[in-house]
Amino acid sequence: MNTRSDQVTQLYLFSFKRNKPWAFKQMGIGYSQLNDISDLSFFRLLGTGGGAGFSLRPDFSTYAFLGVWKNAAAAVQFKEEHRFIQDYFEKASSIRLLTLSNIKNQGMWGGQNPFQSPKDLVAGNKKVAIITRATLRWSRLLSFWRAVPRASRAIEAAEGVYFYKGIGEWPFIQQATISLWDSMDNVLQFAYKSAEHGTIVKETRQKRWYTEDLFSRFYVEQDEQLKG
Repeated sequence: MNTRSDQVTQLYLFSFKRNKPWAFKQMGIGYSQLNDISDLSFFRLLGTGGGAGFSLRPDFSTYAFLGVWKNAAAAVQFKEEHRFIQDYFEKASSIRLLTLSNIKNQGMWGGQNPFQSPKDLVAGNKKVAIITRATLRWSRLLSFWRAVPRASRAIEAAEGVYFYKGIGEWPFIQQATISLWDSMDNVLQFAYKSAEHGTIVKETRQKRWYTEDLFSRFYVEQDEQLKG
């Protein structure tokens, strides 16, 4: 069950025209710069998929940083002062920052559920973000990846989705997605009335693709292009 908090979730998306070897290296060494930030309760460095966004082929020009902050002030201080993010400002070609407020979530990510709803959650007429994440069973990898093209076609055809990208900690085995929607109505329409999506959800349960999974809905509080 969610508790109410001052928590802020942010997703940075970094694109690179140059410095791609540096960006790839950060996926391994970047954690050492973040472990001592007391107000950062959860974080992940993430690669992304190529093509339409859900693909076995990695996108070596785009990376992401997911951070869950105990309060907004800590998130701002990190963006303005921390050496880790300042290096990305220097080396990335473009930086997009999504600031999110959790609405509802279920499941686990690395044995915990990192997202909490704010104390004063205000709905209004806001865009919606969906983050999904799963660890795949080794014995189900082929079955899962065979279904991915159908999932891509389903979301491409969905009404009201204006951005989607496959993200993940480890290629092939630990997968996540971020999608942005014009409204919650669009999300619910896709979730409950899309025949293709419904079939994939049933397969997920029947074929037991995942050892762990998480699904979370957010309101998009800010969508900023910080560079590029």
